[in-house]
Amino acid sequence: MPFLAQASSVSVQTDRLFLIALSICVVFLLLVTFFIIYFCIRYSRKRHPEPVDVEGHALLEVIWTVVPLALFLVMFYYGWTNFSTMRHPPPDALAVQVTARQWAWSFKYPNGKQTDQLYVALGRPVKLVTQSLDVIHGLFIPAFRVKIDVVPGKHNYVWFIPWLLGDFDIQCTVICGVSHSAMLSKVHVLPEADFKAWYFSDEAVSRLAPIIPPKGQGSAIVSLLSVKACLACHSVDGSPSVGPTLKGLFKSRQTVFVDGGERVVVADEEFLKRVILRPEDELVKGYPPIMPPSVLSKSELEEVVSYIESLGPR
Repeated sequence: MPFLAQASSVSVQTDRLFLIALSICVVFLLLVTFFIIYFCIRYSRKRHPEPVDVEGHALLEVIWTVVPLALFLVMFYYGWTNFSTMRHPPPDALAVQVTARQWAWSFKYPNGKQTDQLYVALGRPVKLVTQSLDVIHGLFIPAFRVKIDVVPGKHNYVWFIPWLLGDFDIQCTVICGVSHSAMLSKVHVLPEADFKAWYFSDEAVSRLAPIIPPKGQGSAIVSLLSVKACLACHSVDGSPSVGPTLKGLFKSRQTVFVDGGERVVVADEEFLKRVILRPEDELVKGYPPIMPPSVLSKSELEEVVSYIESLGPR
């Protein structure tokens, strides 16, 4: 994405403010550098071996006081108007609940859909209402020039209108733990008709989910794992990730830390339910202790365990 590509309504104002501030800084850098060199030559010891006191100059002092003040007020005006616009979303903006946790994003729409990637309509305003389940995160969409701190115990918001079709990166700008660099997602900007078809389709989440379910498995359970952010740390195809892969986990032998010691256990149905409900009680060796307590209902827990069993033992 080119630096000056205007991918959203916010990017226009932000780029304008940045270029104004950058231009002023460059002009003054060149001006100060010129006078430094000029005075070093003009008033060198070789030219003026005897120092002479310099008297005050009222006009010069007024100029270097008034000019910086005027420039500061100009930058303040553009910065304030930009900030004011960003704090007043249109009343028809689509409100999306954004939940951050180590180390994944979750997006919930007004109709109840949840995804791990953001889907928006071209040319339609979107309001992102953020919350964090653990530590401070930073929601940053570089192409949109959108950045907001996601603070535990506080709801914050930002809004924008996407102007370009395509996929755009979402990053976390706060060092939030060992897998901070992997806390990535995408914004998918769709034509309005395609977005409406997705938004009002019951199959939308599973159809657009980045993880394809194994042969013979329905997509509903994969959508559940995606919505609950399980797939942010666990793969289903055997590939390494932050946590153990779900493929071949059932009936495998795992070394866990229990009560300050180690023991080897078989990952049967009861073990899987225990570590999902209370992961801090039995930490699997070789993986960071970052898994939060389960947010699954009893029926969802049964579905997840059955799904892991269906992936087979090693």
